[in-house]
Amino acid sequence: MKRIFLFLATNLAIVLVLSITMRLLGVEPYLNESGLNLGSLLIFAGVMGFGGSLISLAMSKWMAKKSVGAVVITDPRTPEELWLVQTVARQAQAAGIKMPEVAIWDSPEVNAFATGMNKNAALVAVSTGLLRGMTKQEAEAVMAHEISHVANGDMVTLALIQGVVNTFVMFFSRVIGHLVDKIVFKTERGQGPAFYVTMIVAELVLGVLASIIVMWFSRQREFRADAGAATLAGRQNMIAALQRLMQAHTPPLPEKMAAFGISGGGGSGLKRLFMTHPPLEERIAALKQGM
Repeated sequence: MKRIFLFLATNLAIVLVLSITMRLLGVEPYLNESGLNLGSLLIFAGVMGFGGSLISLAMSKWMAKKSVGAVVITDPRTPEELWLVQTVARQAQAAGIKMPEVAIWDSPEVNAFATGMNKNAALVAVSTGLLRGMTKQEAEAVMAHEISHVANGDMVTLALIQGVVNTFVMFFSRVIGHLVDKIVFKTERGQGPAFYVTMIVAELVLGVLASIIVMWFSRQREFRADAGAATLAGRQNMIAALQRLMQAHTPPLPEKMAAFGISGGGGSGLKRLFMTHPPLEERIAALKQGM
């Protein structure tokens, strides 16, 4: 679950910093004596929204390494590291992408992730717990799943979706703030405190609602990555890897990395709308149906 949560958290932080900086510098091209200039506001929201998501994407590899303490393998020192590098290299070639960086982080959990700004400059990392807790066939299937994420361009697509979501959240939160300020609080000149308070509240509420779209995309990409892994490493091996994950009882990843891993927790009702991953049972069933 790690990839999406870290990306969203970084994106939100960057957008807030950009927004506050623009405010302090007095750079608000969407405000004039008549109120909001909707055309200027849309351009402003687009620049800020896509700026936040693209900067987050550019930082994704660095953030991922720092968050879990992943160490990139530059010169394999053990048979295990050599096998891992060779496996990723073989799968990357089969998927038609350039060799990603390969890293390991020390943790008893069974997990792996892939991230990067584009599919030819990616990072694939695994935990020591995965290498010790899975057979080579199962671990190879997990690697194939992550390589499929890279080959599918999931992080780039996510950044574009998040940019659109950011744009509309920023646009409509300011429109709502303006309407409340002028209609409810009757501010006649400039923008009153109600504009900024309402804008912030609306931005938070709309941001939560908009994240449902991002989470839906995240769940769909898991099915596609599972299918890609079935092609690269064998359908039965991918099913076996997911079944192994269901049996694993290891400490969870740090919360800020929760959207990066191969597996995610279950959920129902409203909670399901905010899940980054489908339940493992559904992923296994989808693979079996494709047999």
